[in-house]
Amino acid sequence: MPHISVNGVAHYYEWITSANTSEQPGGQKPVMVFVHGWAGSARYWTSTAQALSNTFDCLLYDMRGFGRSAAASPEAMQANPELSTIESFAEDLKSLLDALGLTSVYLNAHSLGGSAALYFLERYPEYVQRAILTCNGSFEYQRLAFALFLYFGTYVVAFRPQWLGRLPLVPHLFMSRFLKRSIPYAEKVAFLDDFLMADGPTSLGTLKTAVSQHATVAMPKAFAALQMPTLMVSGQYDKITPAPLGEQAAALNTNIQYVEIPGTAHFPMMEDAETYLTAVQRFLNVKSQRVTVAASSR
Repeated sequence: MPHISVNGVAHYYEWITSANTSEQPGGQKPVMVFVHGWAGSARYWTSTAQALSNTFDCLLYDMRGFGRSAAASPEAMQANPELSTIESFAEDLKSLLDALGLTSVYLNAHSLGGSAALYFLERYPEYVQRAILTCNGSFEYQRLAFALFLYFGTYVVAFRPQWLGRLPLVPHLFMSRFLKRSIPYAEKVAFLDDFLMADGPTSLGTLKTAVSQHATVAMPKAFAALQMPTLMVSGQYDKITPAPLGEQAAALNTNIQYVEIPGTAHFPMMEDAETYLTAVQRFLNVKSQRVTVAASSR
């Protein structure tokens, strides 16, 4: 598996192109970079990237501490508490692009990865032609709700025995909060596997900064500052980042277009791939390859 050192940490990355090669493409097509969400990996972006690979060379990578990428060492985390912030992942993204010699890309980011991408867009707008933020949004500070969220989130991260992945019904139960429509069982298993192997300190650190008072101030400012055309995509029944939060963020800037995918929740790109790709295709003014997502048994 290809890895690259980003700020001293080995990051997994891969290319999905129409040429079906693992080598970095030669630049004949524009590059689209995909960023995954909390405790996930780039794996769930694969079908979307394949659908767009006739127009874009697609770069997928796992963020530090998640998926197949290494985590920062405990010593590094202690010496630099900023490594627990979402903003630090924006700096990782810049370093990744610099290491690969990419100076102009399209960006598609999801959930917490969308927050990292938002900070990247605010700091380094010259790198991005157009951006897509999927299941992300602007929210207000709610002290009690955030405290409860962190309390239960800390418990969930702390209790992650590996044997959970061997129980047949657990992937269904684990993904039930994130989905309105079913996705293939193998995808549910992959999501659970990613969650179980996510680095604990990184997971907790990003969870805390995602629902912090700082985020409720910094993120609206970042949305308002966006300089490039941006598409906000929400799932109608998303419980993690409810659709009104995406619509609220889109209202902060005339550069942002807003689309809500009916009948989907936190993973509209998988729950209704055809509608999601149509919205993305219209925004980018390109054609995508047809993608079929097999129905899974319940």
